[in-house]
Amino acid sequence: MGNGVSVVIDGTTGVGKTSLIDILTERFDLSAYKEIFRDEHNLLGKFFEVGNRWCFPMQISFLNNRYAQYLAASELKNTVMDRSIFSDPIFADFYRKTGDMLPEEHYVYQTLFHSLIATLNPPQLVIYLEVSADEAVRRIRQRGRAEELKMPDSYWYMLHEVYSHYYDNYKSSALLKINVEKLDFIKREADRELLMDIIQKHLPAKKI
Repeated sequence: MGNGVSVVIDGTTGVGKTSLIDILTERFDLSAYKEIFRDEHNLLGKFFEVGNRWCFPMQISFLNNRYAQYLAASELKNTVMDRSIFSDPIFADFYRKTGDMLPEEHYVYQTLFHSLIATLNPPQLVIYLEVSADEAVRRIRQRGRAEELKMPDSYWYMLHEVYSHYYDNYKSSALLKINVEKLDFIKREADRELLMDIIQKHLPAKKI
């Protein structure tokens, strides 16, 4: 199962996870293992085109891929990841809430998820970047990715709610919540240094 992952960066869409990983790998000499999106059978496309018929197989496929990626990342030293299998239930809970995943399907998903993570060492630290729902939507609209702009604001508000609930109850590993509502750690050096000071105090000891 490897030794587990040192740090996982998480937060709702548009919060700056990938950018923060780039900064952390340069500043603290961490090894980045960014989320690799795999959808061998275009299940996401089928889900958006056809509807909930494809929701459950899509989510199981993504869960399987995240499990494989976490195993691979666990073999590395001083690794920082963009999301991980440990937050995958956020999306299953979200689709259960929207009605795209049936209660019976959600139960099967949860059973499989808990069986899988029982074979893994959890990350040493999860850094959760917090923003308000309004700010999350503003950032998503500002960066202008075509696939994200297709979704109504109500979609992002509900996803934000599920994210917040999940991390309010997260107990799998050490958790550091940082409110980045008014921080632009990409463009403003002062904000970046403030964030680095906070994170450095909580980073786990490096593996040799």
